[in-house]
Amino acid sequence: MVNAVLESSSPIDRRVATDPIVAAIDIGTNSVHMVVVRIVTSLPAFTIIAREKETVRLGDRDPQTGNLTPAAIERAISALKRCQEVAKSLNAQQILAVATSAVREAPNGNEFVRSIETELGLAVNIISGQEEARRIYLGVLSGVEFNNTPHLIIDIGGGSTELILGDSDEPRTLSSTKIGAVRLTSEFVPKNPVSDRDLMYLQAFVRGQLERATDEIEANLRSGEAPKMVGTSGTIETLAAILNLDKNGQIPERIHGFAIQLSELRNLIQRLRRMTVAERTTIEGMSERRAEIIIAGAVILQEAMTMLGMPSLSVCERSLREGVIVDWMLTQGMIEDRLKYQGSIRERSTLKIAGKYGVDLPHSERVAELALSLFDQTHGQLHTWDKSVRQLLWSAAILHNSGHFVSHDAHHKHSYYLIRYGELLGYTEAEIDTIANIARYHRKSAPKKKHQNLQNLSKEQKSIVSQLSALLRVAVALDRRRIGAIKDVTLNCNPTSHECHLTFYPADPTDACVLECWSLDYKKPVFETEFNLKLSTTRG
Repeated sequence: MVNAVLESSSPIDRRVATDPIVAAIDIGTNSVHMVVVRIVTSLPAFTIIAREKETVRLGDRDPQTGNLTPAAIERAISALKRCQEVAKSLNAQQILAVATSAVREAPNGNEFVRSIETELGLAVNIISGQEEARRIYLGVLSGVEFNNTPHLIIDIGGGSTELILGDSDEPRTLSSTKIGAVRLTSEFVPKNPVSDRDLMYLQAFVRGQLERATDEIEANLRSGEAPKMVGTSGTIETLAAILNLDKNGQIPERIHGFAIQLSELRNLIQRLRRMTVAERTTIEGMSERRAEIIIAGAVILQEAMTMLGMPSLSVCERSLREGVIVDWMLTQGMIEDRLKYQGSIRERSTLKIAGKYGVDLPHSERVAELALSLFDQTHGQLHTWDKSVRQLLWSAAILHNSGHFVSHDAHHKHSYYLIRYGELLGYTEAEIDTIANIARYHRKSAPKKKHQNLQNLSKEQKSIVSQLSALLRVAVALDRRRIGAIKDVTLNCNPTSHECHLTFYPADPTDACVLECWSLDYKKPVFETEFNLKLSTTRG
């Protein structure tokens, strides 16, 4: 379902060649997953350079003995061999492998692990349910901005479901319950379509199994806290993709940050359970193997959200594999503490992309500082956007010139594509689209309705793009020579008289900043049109 995506070779790649490349493999009940990353030790962070997945169904164990079957073992070892070959081809210095529910429960699980080491020379660690939950927490922590707000994390695997409560410091609860999409399908979904009786039994069983974990979470929530919910795993990603298909008529390239509403999930379950497996496979984005187990997985998610009183959740594409990477970084002393690692995820992700595309960071940081100063000074006069929107402007300012990596010509358009389809973490897809468009309009044409890149934006997003890109244009003009000639500005606007006056303060009192003034005169018409003001300037 997820194909390998490789980064292109570039001078930037060669410059960071000393950063280690590490692979992490998750041997699950349903699938074998691998992620290959380059560790950016200076941030610290990591860039995903490849993903692999293969459905092996280790969870289809012998019903009499509980052992992993020879056929499943053969499929798994074959998949691991391919993962190993991909990792080696990408110069991975180390391959970290963990096995979860199916292997830890099977009587011949240890024998299976030993056979992997004998045949492939690959060491596999069988981890407990709670340790699996801990590493899932670390993986989500590396991809979602918690903002010190408690988050409920749910990961639905083939053999187990992990529920975690954390708040960007330490996880408060870590639970692993023996209910998974593969396990419950074999036990409670004997045929398709799913009958009312079978569905009722499945829901009742899931509620009973989740009761202890949900009670523990509620006991650890403090008075007045309003937690948010995050979901990971192939089941949840597939459900989100189908719901997006229902709304927008297409499967998104990335599902990270997509919201699943409980009410929509309930309706989807009723629709899917009336279908045969063959009928489900006709839905775009639904593989045959996923179609077989989707009802059980969806019911687990529905009952967990209902029991926890969560009307919606957001999808995170990072989970156990990325958590294995983070855990390794912690053991290597690359991360001082989890809180520091989490606290600036958006900033670190933006700077990582800036480094990848050779952005002139001192110039971009000056532009960002000027843009944020203009944002703050005009707040309440020209706009009412909050701090979350302010951060979108910062990221756009840092990355506005990233398109130079492709070509100087039309580099603002290249910046849009590099930002839009890069791996900006901590932001939703809608926020990434907004950032990309703010950067897109830092020069040349102002936003126009006919532009294709604006078609999927909401009315509010279009307003943010129009106003913030106008501020970014002014900031870019004020650092025209890229030497920090202007150290500060004040902006006094009077919307009533349609006048705005900018005073700039040179870093060198003898510098007339002629080129910056010329550039500002050239770029200010978009600002004037957007805010219906006449902009004048003086030297302070």
